Amino acid sequence: MKEKCGIFGAYSQDATKKTYYGLMALQHRGQEGAGISVWDGDIRTVKGHGLVSEVFKGGSIRRLNGNPVIGHVRYSTSGSLSEVQPLEVECCGYKVSIAHNGTLTNFLPLRRFYESRGFKFRSSIDTEVIAVSFLNHYSELKDEFEAMSRVFEEVKGAYSVLMLFNGKLIAVRDPVGFRPLSFGAGDGYYFSSEDSALRMFCTNIRDVSPGEVIVVKDGEAESKIVGRSEHAYCVFEYIYFARPDSIINGISVYWARYRMGVELARESPAEGDVVIAVPDSGRTAALGFAHESGIPYMEGLIKNRYIGRTFIMPSGREIKVRLKLSPVKEVIKGRRIVLVDDSIVRGTTMKNIVKMLRDAGAREVHVRIASPPIRYPCYMGIDIPTRHELIAAWKSIEEIKKEIGADSLAYLSVEGLKRAIGTDKLCMACLTGNYPEWAFDFKV
Repeated sequence: MKEKCGIFGAYSQDATKKTYYGLMALQHRGQEGAGISVWDGDIRTVKGHGLVSEVFKGGSIRRLNGNPVIGHVRYSTSGSLSEVQPLEVECCGYKVSIAHNGTLTNFLPLRRFYESRGFKFRSSIDTEVIAVSFLNHYSELKDEFEAMSRVFEEVKGAYSVLMLFNGKLIAVRDPVGFRPLSFGAGDGYYFSSEDSALRMFCTNIRDVSPGEVIVVKDGEAESKIVGRSEHAYCVFEYIYFARPDSIINGISVYWARYRMGVELARESPAEGDVVIAVPDSGRTAALGFAHESGIPYMEGLIKNRYIGRTFIMPSGREIKVRLKLSPVKEVIKGRRIVLVDDSIVRGTTMKNIVKMLRDAGAREVHVRIASPPIRYPCYMGIDIPTRHELIAAWKSIEEIKKEIGADSLAYLSVEGLKRAIGTDKLCMACLTGNYPEWAFDFKV
């Protein structure tokens, strides 16, 4: 389960270089493709498959000079180079480059609507629909804010967006605020999926508000909130996606994860000799669990950080897990292990980790998950498998415990998760099956 992408934009001196560094800081949000668009009197774009350092190797970044600049890192492994963002889109006599984080819930009906009006799409991804909608309304209204207000009425789902348009940098966050977007000011103006990528360049940083549009032109930034709705922030930004040092919607990701571990220890204590984490995503919650329970925390699994994206993995999930993780036998042998992770999706990886710990001599393995069971698919931009692949959709907790081979298994409750994050303005559809009505309330 992974989130699809990250976006970064700069209106400043050395905007291209800063966008490159910004994308490097967002590499955890996508490793399968990267791209940068610059404005130098026209839009120029360089993009490709691979990591940021692979796409822009050999000095290619030095040939992209311009201001403003937007960039994108992409997760999805499918599609041709035309699917890698930013996308250049032409419509109604105008041209825009767009980078998008999220997923539209009314992509297909909206695409058919514009196709019926004669527009020919060049890609198969929903990002292009946002650009077409914007350019269509701008051609009538001649105002970026009013055009985006129409887009908000028309386009539903999750979308944080950066666009290059006529020498301007436009930043947009959908009215629900599903996906995060941060805004920083200093020697210029900067935007990023996470504020942690902005701290290299500025200290005056805030969230872009849901429904807010910011237009940067001629060295000045103008902001308006043009779309309003009940907010529903993606809960998995806090559980898994974001870097621990990020602050999203005014909430520290690190402390949210730490509190998840604390709440988990209170709700579902375990008798163990040592707490260990599944690195890296389970580490902060494991620290919270250890501190609250009084059971010492130790590094019992070491992650191999040198298996590159292009490494040819042998077949078999168990071998893949053992290549990625290695047990510290001196920590594990003869001990009762409390194993903390952020989530269980299919269950196969956890099953192999439990087996690995037993093979290393663990006396008992008690699994604690710092989020509720994932039982439903996501339609707002998370690559969650179909429901029949989700182990918690069809098995009870007791059945999952037996499937993964643990001595005990417990998940954090929905209420415990809310307490840990500190807000109930969350989209938790993948956990509860309660999908935000606004995201599906559309007409074309």
